[in-house]
Amino acid sequence: MSRVDYPALAARCAALTEGEQDIIALMATLACEIHHSDARFDWTGFYRNVGGDLLKIGPYQGGHGCLVIPFSRGVCGAAARTGQVQLVADVDAFPGHIACASSTRSEIVLPVWQGDALLGVLDIDSNQPAAFDETDAAALAAILQASFAP
Repeated sequence: MSRVDYPALAARCAALTEGEQDIIALMATLACEIHHSDARFDWTGFYRNVGGDLLKIGPYQGGHGCLVIPFSRGVCGAAARTGQVQLVADVDAFPGHIACASSTRSEIVLPVWQGDALLGVLDIDSNQPAAFDETDAAALAAILQASFAP
């Protein structure tokens, strides 16, 4: 299983997004860089908080994603609802998991904040079971925090 060189990924993301304020441009660039940084990452993208406790698909890499996810459903909804990283080793064991792709075996979802505002979530799916761990969570959270700082 390959592992991300997170310091190099963080440096690339910082260089590519330096000075950028447009949220969609930031999401698109990060989705691309993160997705191509590791073979474990089968689908990488953002779901945007559009209000009304709803997430809508944002920039992503990989096959089609779900268009709309309520905060009350799935792993992405749980991350948005609780504001906590969701590390799911086996998506079939997650109550209410939304299967946007039948190949997904494990998932990590991180809330994306700008100050106190929830912009959405970063969702990364893998076709491998138990593909993500706390190292991934901490490194990805740091990249998101640096990229979306107010």
